Amino acid sequence: MSALNPVNKSFCLHTLCESNYYKLLRLIPDLHRIDESAIASPAGKPILHFRMIEKTPYTLTLELTHCFGDRMDAFLEPAVKIRAYLDAETAEVLADHNRPHIEHAFKQTERCDEIMDYKWTLNYFLEKWLNHCLQLGYRFEQTQTCENAVIE
Repeated sequence: MSALNPVNKSFCLHTLCESNYYKLLRLIPDLHRIDESAIASPAGKPILHFRMIEKTPYTLTLELTHCFGDRMDAFLEPAVKIRAYLDAETAEVLADHNRPHIEHAFKQTERCDEIMDYKWTLNYFLEKWLNHCLQLGYRFEQTQTCENAVIE
């Protein structure tokens, strides 16, 4: 997934995180107002779940995941945990279903290039996934909270 390998990865990673923030805002226009959870469900597509994990004045930590199946215990993937920095207008991935939380990855290596590669891989994936979701017509509307969802 991270076949793109820029020379100045630090600068490109920052630019990528800025781009991902604005894509998140297109996907979730009410991002600043949603307190708990919501769903997006274009016709014939798997449900996309949003869950707010933590909300502070300057950051939001959230999880996005698809639900493949018709029940909540169905296959949930990719379960991406994202931190949005409201003041810097950037969003970065903290973890996904396949990879450990970024703090655990930092403990496994002291090499800056490996840490940068890890962060690049996670955030490059997020860019591609957000593009995919937006192209398929996913949008979170304020009225589509989980309480309104019909999940059997």
